[in-house]
Amino acid sequence: MARAFTAATVVERARTLAARPYQEPRQSLPEAYAHLSYDAYRDIRYRNDQALWREAGLPFQAQFFHPGFLYPAPVVVNVVEGGRAEPVRFSPDLYTYGSLVPAPPLANAAGFAGLRLTHPLNRKEHFDEVVSFLGASYFRALGQGNVYGLSARGLAIDTALPRPEEFPSFRELWLERPAPGADRVVVHALLDGPSVTGAYRFTLVPGARTVMEVEVTLFARKAVGQLGLAPLTSMYLFGENDRGTFDDFRPEVHDSDGLFVWSQDGEQLWRPLQNPTRLNVSGFRVQGLRAFALLQRDTDFRSYEDLEARYERRPSAWVEPVGNWGPGTVKLVEIPTAQEVHDNIVALWVPDAPLTPAAPLRVAYRLHWGSEAPWPATGSVVTATRVAAGDTAGARRFVLDFSRSPKAGDGPVEAVITASQGQVLRSTVRPHEPSGGWRATFELLPDGGAPIELRAYLRRGSETLTETWSYLWTP
Repeated sequence: MARAFTAATVVERARTLAARPYQEPRQSLPEAYAHLSYDAYRDIRYRNDQALWREAGLPFQAQFFHPGFLYPAPVVVNVVEGGRAEPVRFSPDLYTYGSLVPAPPLANAAGFAGLRLTHPLNRKEHFDEVVSFLGASYFRALGQGNVYGLSARGLAIDTALPRPEEFPSFRELWLERPAPGADRVVVHALLDGPSVTGAYRFTLVPGARTVMEVEVTLFARKAVGQLGLAPLTSMYLFGENDRGTFDDFRPEVHDSDGLFVWSQDGEQLWRPLQNPTRLNVSGFRVQGLRAFALLQRDTDFRSYEDLEARYERRPSAWVEPVGNWGPGTVKLVEIPTAQEVHDNIVALWVPDAPLTPAAPLRVAYRLHWGSEAPWPATGSVVTATRVAAGDTAGARRFVLDFSRSPKAGDGPVEAVITASQGQVLRSTVRPHEPSGGWRATFELLPDGGAPIELRAYLRRGSETLTETWSYLWTP
């Protein structure tokens, strides 16, 4: 049955939910579907000829994920047209069930597991997947030429604290029917969890760099310990700066290779990712945030040599606040992992202002997905970080490559290097002739067994030429 719908509908639903005790979503699935294996779940495929809006010839089409496997909770999906919303009914006729599925087709379900949207992203004649919403509040998108890599979430609560993390979920989704020839599509989402409810509005604009305009209204059932806004989740197994003990033919394996932070005072910071031996949690405090991102900065196939995973095609994701988010901290979590199938990297914004039941929180931001940065470079960036034994006994040598600078000028270039402890030795800067950039090297001689925070940038006289390289070195 169709009901009247506006963006305010979702906000009021979230407000009403927050005033009630939390109820865990449940769906009574047959045992075979509640415990599907990974391969069996992948053997359930949505039929392309059943895609929503296919027959209408619209520039976007929608498909719906089957419930089961890791996704037993029902997600209600609605289609909005002419100011009215009508639910999409589950039917086994929407799917093909392969030989690995250990049961007859599912006769009925209270909802779906999520949805994907397709669009002619790379070729006019082919509808490519451009975004998917699947699992808790996870979603991910693609720019032109990309394959899926890192993900985003609607919200993160108590991430990497000494208590269980909370994973609120998108309970209901609304798809606005796009107009013929439209270059964008709108998805609304209702989020619910033990501590927080929320109303989300996503405006998706696919392209060489796909942009998502995100508008959020949050309501707290109770005071939240640590609120994480615009969280990003990725995988880093090993790379040029941190190969660990992996015996692998590939030079690097990761969906992202670094964290980027840009503050309102103009400083741009680059933190190469690591796969630590124990949990690493780092905080980068800023008074005002321009952007933060998890980037796959290295897009050269020769850095990965993986013909199947194609890590060089994994997208980067930039979070750009709309409006003033106030003071807070970009938090980076690095979790040890031995396999590339596990996401072990999280980046999120933790505002200083708490979220309490006394007042809702409204925020907006843009998510940029793709391989090219949304803004022109204002300085040289770090293109490689390498670590090896130093010439001095007990020292480690760091080799940093910087790109060609957009700032012209004459005069000597020097490296400004600081360490939270220990000694910095043998600092040098020289032109990197193959790229037109620079190579900076130095040695670190520790004076104890504690982790050491390192920072470095290049300058000419009083002019800063590069972003700031930041690194946590652990003995």
